[in-house]
Amino acid sequence: MVTPPFLRTRLLPAVLLLALSAGCALTEPVVRPDLDLPAQWAEAAGAPAATAPVHDTWWRDFGSARLDALVAEALATAPDLRIQAERVVQAELALRQTGASLFPALDLSAGSGARNVDRNETNSTSLNLGASYELDLWGRIAAGVDASRASLAASRFDHDAARLSISASVAIAWFQILALHERVDIARQNLAIAERVLRVVQARYDNGAASALELSQQRSTVLNQRKAIEPLEVQLRQTRSALALLLGRNPQAAFADDERLAALQVPSVAAGLPSALLLRRPDLAASEARLAAAAANVAAARAALLPAIGLSAGAGVGSAALLSLADTTRTLSISASLVQTIFDGGRLRADVDIQRSRQRELVETHRSAILVALKEVEDALADGTRDANQEAAQREILAEAQRSLRLAELRYREGADSLLGVLDAQRALFSAQDQLAQLRLARLTAAVNLYKALGGGWARPDAS
Repeated sequence: MVTPPFLRTRLLPAVLLLALSAGCALTEPVVRPDLDLPAQWAEAAGAPAATAPVHDTWWRDFGSARLDALVAEALATAPDLRIQAERVVQAELALRQTGASLFPALDLSAGSGARNVDRNETNSTSLNLGASYELDLWGRIAAGVDASRASLAASRFDHDAARLSISASVAIAWFQILALHERVDIARQNLAIAERVLRVVQARYDNGAASALELSQQRSTVLNQRKAIEPLEVQLRQTRSALALLLGRNPQAAFADDERLAALQVPSVAAGLPSALLLRRPDLAASEARLAAAAANVAAARAALLPAIGLSAGAGVGSAALLSLADTTRTLSISASLVQTIFDGGRLRADVDIQRSRQRELVETHRSAILVALKEVEDALADGTRDANQEAAQREILAEAQRSLRLAELRYREGADSLLGVLDAQRALFSAQDQLAQLRLARLTAAVNLYKALGGGWARPDAS
């Protein structure tokens, strides 16, 4: 179909003028917070020498084959991770939907009908093809695409952050299970010690060498030791069910806890430089991507204040016959339109202010996220150093507590001391054993927290 000469002569200059104006698209810079990052970690001086670099399978540094299997299962089946994956899919579809506005829209319509007026019947049949396209002179549509693209990047970074969080949660839950299992064993061993001492006291009482008070005191010790076991067993079952939920299992699922806490390694982690943290944490990358989306939204809101220019074209054929295109007439139309909002009660300008306020909010949110990340690394470094020192001291305390109980029992059997010394030694031994298990758990947890605070070996895809 040939364009009529009058259309070419009148519309061509206007289309060329619009095309030349396409370089007037509005842009908005990405605003980032101005932060003075420290040159070194304050707590790194007291930390042990790091031997293990951070890599994306950091949980293997603990030397637990069971943990490796659990993390692999969680990354494949965790409900929270699947939820985040669907959010990435939704962001991809949103980008596709927004990008469709950059292309022309085509419509095809067809119709046929009959009409009778005063016994005069008229028939008609038509087939029409229409096209419409908005010239994105000011970059409003392109800015919307940029915002959707940045939101997609943020969703992908959020998915990476969720993977790191799930891995850390599984590791901590598994260490808690092993620690509780050991504490239950310790409580049972101390119950056995208390019952053994009770038999000694009972024998001395039967022979008149011990008083009824001493017998009652030791019975109370046995009852207290027995009472201490049940809360630990309940906590152990609850921690197992929490781990099952992380994995997407039934809360009643069982776990093979054949590993022992003492067999696990506590890795030393290289913290790197604070300035590198911005490139190593997916949550910070997601926050920065949202800053880019906010800048694009501001540009789109500003462009909406300017005139909208659209082009439309149509072609069709028609016939005076019913359900037939015989003896058709042809039509062709091309038009351009200019729309400028004159009064809307300040709605469009309010939208610009809203987007700028949202941008300032996200800048402060990003600033806060960076500061929190720096503190998390410092806290994890400090916790690791403190817990290592505490564990070493606690091992010495435990050795002395074991020696004290042996001596107290021996002296009591020989009648050199009262039962009070034995009772104190029992309590000291139980407390020392239980605290050592908790300190071992604290060291493992601090190492996991440091891996997580450092990004778990993650790096930005665009980082060199």
